[in-house]
Amino acid sequence: MVTTKTLKNGIRVIVKRMEGLLSVTMGVLVGTGAAYETDEEDGISHFIEHMQFKGTDKHTAFELSDAFDALGAQVNAFTGKDMTCFYAKSTSDHAREAFALLAELFLDSTFPEEEMAREKGVVVEEINMDEDSPEDLCLDLLARAAYGNRGYGRNILGPASNVEGFTRGQLFGYKAKKYCPENIVISFAGNLDPAEATELAEKYFGGMKACAPEKQKPPVLREKNCIFRKKPIEQAHFAFAFPTVPRDDPSFSAIQVMNVVLGGGMSSRLFKKVREELGLAYSVYSYSSHYEETGLFSVYAAVNPQKAERAAEAVVSVLKDFKREGLSEEEFLRGREQLKSSNIFSQENTSSQMLLYGKQLLYKNEVYDFEKRMAEISALTREEVLAAIAQNFDFSEACVASVGNLERAITL
Repeated sequence: MVTTKTLKNGIRVIVKRMEGLLSVTMGVLVGTGAAYETDEEDGISHFIEHMQFKGTDKHTAFELSDAFDALGAQVNAFTGKDMTCFYAKSTSDHAREAFALLAELFLDSTFPEEEMAREKGVVVEEINMDEDSPEDLCLDLLARAAYGNRGYGRNILGPASNVEGFTRGQLFGYKAKKYCPENIVISFAGNLDPAEATELAEKYFGGMKACAPEKQKPPVLREKNCIFRKKPIEQAHFAFAFPTVPRDDPSFSAIQVMNVVLGGGMSSRLFKKVREELGLAYSVYSYSSHYEETGLFSVYAAVNPQKAERAAEAVVSVLKDFKREGLSEEEFLRGREQLKSSNIFSQENTSSQMLLYGKQLLYKNEVYDFEKRMAEISALTREEVLAAIAQNFDFSEACVASVGNLERAITL
């Protein structure tokens, strides 16, 4: 059972009732993220996400966390390229109290100066940690190689120099531009009465002042770069990216099946060839990223530096064979079933459902239709996936990122 309501100020509310469970996940989704920032704002969406937890007029940061813990509830948030999400999960009997606390930290955070000073240090350490996580660093560099220094190429964390210079005025100013009711979705998933959920949303968010969000489309500057970061670490990490379709493209589902067959699991071509047959990598996989205007299809591997070039050649060989040969009927059927099962499994998780239904409403202003989605996947044909394979993997448009103790960059 799915219920929706739009509050008078423009906030959209969606409730996915999941009877038989004992918990509920509630989220507040905002349609902004790293891709919508200017150079001066780079990193501000993520820093605001952190600062929202640092105290209100009623509670200090410690009191807020203690209040959630007293309910046995979990609370967290994340920032993406085009969305920021604050969420809490509680038992159904504590949903009212948990949502009240979530609303308080979202609506009434005061960004105390002393907390800002401390949190800047925390986020700078997060940036340093990202530098010390070669997989994360490699994939950040891959986005930059594909899109440049702006829009979808931005690192979500931003540069340390920006973070250290943010002021309370900048944070409140950014929120005033982006955190507008028309740009907000409140999503509930779990065993909670829809009438109670919409009443809670109205009670705490109905008083938000309506405003028109500033939401310019991020620039999409297609690059074809090769970025290399030399680091004295044990493994070498490299990734290739190819332009692919936006999230609303008709071939979206076919590309998902394509991804499963190529690099989505232990039966995938990349895993079997690069890891099992050649023993060149422990971690090798593919994934796709789809946005409103653009998309990337990426392949990543972590290998011994002495074997890096050989591993890269093996990955390229798998990609070219895949492009030339397509996929067998057996691979297609197996990939389609894996895609179906992953969608079914997500139906049993309140956090996944909160995010799935919330994002569909935020991005497309429509209710996610599980039955329609399953029908679309079931109706997929091998010919459609073959067409998707043919349309992807344009090596003349590819970009590369590599990180490690290598003599030179990995190239295609």
